[in-house]
Amino acid sequence: MALAIMCSGGDAPGMNPAIKKFVDYVYKRGERPYLIYDGLEGMIDNKIKQATHRDVVGIIHNGGTIIRSSRSKRFFDYDFRLKAYENLQMHGITALVILGGDGSFRALNQFSKDFDINFVGIPTTIDNDIYGTEYCLGVDTALNVIRDALDKIRDTASSFNRAFLVEVMGRDCGYLAIVSSMISGAEICVIPEKPFERERIEEKLKKEVAAGRNYILAIIAEGAKQTNEVYQWLQDSIGLDTRVSILGHIQRGGNPTVYDRMMAFDFTVTAVDHLLTHNDSNKVVVFQKGDFKLMEIEEVVGNRYTLPQHFLDALHLLDQS
Repeated sequence: MALAIMCSGGDAPGMNPAIKKFVDYVYKRGERPYLIYDGLEGMIDNKIKQATHRDVVGIIHNGGTIIRSSRSKRFFDYDFRLKAYENLQMHGITALVILGGDGSFRALNQFSKDFDINFVGIPTTIDNDIYGTEYCLGVDTALNVIRDALDKIRDTASSFNRAFLVEVMGRDCGYLAIVSSMISGAEICVIPEKPFERERIEEKLKKEVAAGRNYILAIIAEGAKQTNEVYQWLQDSIGLDTRVSILGHIQRGGNPTVYDRMMAFDFTVTAVDHLLTHNDSNKVVVFQKGDFKLMEIEEVVGNRYTLPQHFLDALHLLDQS
């Protein structure tokens, strides 16, 4: 049996460990592994090759993805999906593992409905915003990159009478922001899921500044779209000279942590085992309460991820006196 692996959408640390495990494990099971380069675009353009152990040696500690990724507008066109299917047929590939997020799963779901292709998705996004799974591959590494940046920013913030406002990724999800705030001791956290209680926090911070507080660390989720607003508020209302740091794409890079390497191992083995033993299509591996399970794709893409209540409750704990 020929199986292929591909990446789609934004890159995330942990992709390379998953790719290596895929190749090694498929060979161990006596089957043929293939690599699809450049994601959905590469499938359309036939950038597909049978993998060898040599292709994946020494990649487990590298961030990013050796087979690269893409977003594809062409894949929305049936004729291009047909071309992609014909390319897979040419190589004898009947099953796919896809490392990606919600949009990638939707694309493969349609592809599987059009053609006789079996696929399993592995939730891979630093945003940690996929319904049904408590963890997405790459999140722990991203959080450690953010933690390192915040520790250094706090060092310089405490050396001046200054506020630092740090914007983190997460798309429309506040997971990275709230966890980063919890582990950095940030005084302010703004996320899309909950209104920013400016008046209450302003009263508290003004009292603390008057009593001698000389710096503030504020974490803003990009999806909140309030970076400029909170900047002006810190400057004008709180009265602290404020600097803005947008961490941007450094959050997607870096050596995968031990945890992400371990999760890549288990996510991938679960996906391959399912493809080799089942003919039903359109599944996603999810991590729930310490176990790896398979969930129907319609359930994953048909529902919206929400932050656990204990994270939302933590917002009040962050800014209590």
